[in-house]
Amino acid sequence: MNHIVLYQPEIPQNTGNIMRTCVATNTKLHLIKPLGFSLEEKNLKRCSANYMDKLNYEVYENFDEFKKMNKGIYYYFTRYGKKPHTSFNYENKDNENLYFIFGRESTGIPKELLQKDLDHCMRIPMTKDVRALNLSNCCAIVIYEALRQQNYNDLLKYEPHKGADYLEN
Repeated sequence: MNHIVLYQPEIPQNTGNIMRTCVATNTKLHLIKPLGFSLEEKNLKRCSANYMDKLNYEVYENFDEFKKMNKGIYYYFTRYGKKPHTSFNYENKDNENLYFIFGRESTGIPKELLQKDLDHCMRIPMTKDVRALNLSNCCAIVIYEALRQQNYNDLLKYEPHKGADYLEN
């Protein structure tokens, strides 16, 4: 199973948008405190487009608690990573849990955590003119790359309300 982990997220609009992406991709969301907002904030609910009732998520007091409760492969996203996110194999033939870990919008993941697993530190390639992409965009880019490699698992490849043949009719 794929998982998105937000380490101390600060901006409710980003987290709300990531919540919507998690529901759309059947991805579990993990939030590591402290959070820069309340889970009851209206901005969070507005951005998640009221999908929170369909969201599979957990909140943790700290990174140690998260690690104790979640076993699998951890991938860390940092602007200091030297490997592109596309250089990893996410096919997951052994059905291991894959955790895509993203840091705070302002400071990222602490260097001390990254240094413990340099082989799994990566970045999304971009020009020298941009320090980092928006957090919610990064999560979407990465989860869809993993899903592409997994042949999109059980996700629908057509719009369910109008039907698979909508454009042909």
